[in-house]
Amino acid sequence: MKVLNNLLNYKNIKIYQDNEMFCFSLDSVLLPNFVTLNKKISKILDIGCGNGVIPLILSTKTDAKIIGVEIQKDVFNLAKESIKINNRENQITIINQDINDYYKECETDTFDVITSNPPFFKYKETSNINKTDFKTIARHEIKLNLEQLFIIAKKLLKNNGVISIVNRPERFVEVVELMKKNSIEPKRVRFVYPKKNMGANIMLIEGVKNGKPGLKILPPLYSHLENGEYTLDIKKYFE
Repeated sequence: MKVLNNLLNYKNIKIYQDNEMFCFSLDSVLLPNFVTLNKKISKILDIGCGNGVIPLILSTKTDAKIIGVEIQKDVFNLAKESIKINNRENQITIINQDINDYYKECETDTFDVITSNPPFFKYKETSNINKTDFKTIARHEIKLNLEQLFIIAKKLLKNNGVISIVNRPERFVEVVELMKKNSIEPKRVRFVYPKKNMGANIMLIEGVKNGKPGLKILPPLYSHLENGEYTLDIKKYFE
């Protein structure tokens, strides 16, 4: 069922969600707060934008034009409605297309920044997939895998442009290898832990096209206290 919610605690920003599809999670809040932004940035691409949460949060941090590409029609419609109700049409454009087709139509060196919360899990015949296509496509690499993502970034990013993604820590080595294979130098990584004394369950990583070598590992980020509440570090992202 489609509902209209406040977008976290951002003043006057609303977002449409549908519990039967895929509501945004902490991953999509962390990424736009991790990516490197500056005043020179003029154009951002969000790959697999879902219901538009990352473009909306980015719009509170930058005046750059933002394009979100979403393959699933119903999810795209949620994003379109969310952008419209927040009067962000002049800044954010949502496109309903397979990113593997969209990027072929774009000129090279088009974007300053690419963000993506891509599917985390490789798809196999034995994969424990959801019964709904919405969640299966969002979570499993059926329509987009990591190699395709970085091939796309290599073409579309300007020289020294930035790509930031969120994924699972167990794919860290694979992500680094695919970045370097596609002329993207890993520059920053931060691991997110559900609680202290537990293993990381989220990875935020950023690379620069044709960047100089030098990877900075940022301090760990803990998402929850022992009582289950968000930590102060996480709560600040909800303000």
